Amino acid sequence: MDDSGLVVVPTNAMTQPFIFRNAVPGDETLVLGFVRELAEYEKLLHEVRATEDGLRAALFGTRPYAEALIVEKAGEAVGFAVWHYTFSTFEGSPTLYVEDVFVRQAHRGGGIGRAIFADLARRAWAQGCQRMDWSVLDWNAPAIEFYRAIGARPVRGWTMQRLTGEALAALAA
Repeated sequence: MDDSGLVVVPTNAMTQPFIFRNAVPGDETLVLGFVRELAEYEKLLHEVRATEDGLRAALFGTRPYAEALIVEKAGEAVGFAVWHYTFSTFEGSPTLYVEDVFVRQAHRGGGIGRAIFADLARRAWAQGCQRMDWSVLDWNAPAIEFYRAIGARPVRGWTMQRLTGEALAALAA
């Protein structure tokens, strides 16, 4: 990646390369569209509460909470990723947490997903991260197979927990 945030990833000689670029203000509509496409694929569209204003603040506000990249091919946005950094007390170092990665169906199988994860791994390594973490739905066999192919392994013995809505508000009170 150069200082502009652009990465050109060649595909095969018969197709155009795809370009990675860091999301910029104005991309929140595009990011929200990808979030909705991913949620629809995961059968979770009813859970999407994100708004363009919320994404703008989270990605580009005074205190950004996440980062995003857009993948383009022949001028068309075909995928995206959103991530943020956490901290591992056991590692004693930051961790890159991959929140979402999505490649549109017509562009899967061409190496874009692998290139996204390789780009995120380079970012993680450059930031001193000793690991990358993410979650996957237990029924999503194609994603799990892909993750195994790039070397990821499940974290045995751990179950994700979540506090939301009324329970979160009650505990905060």
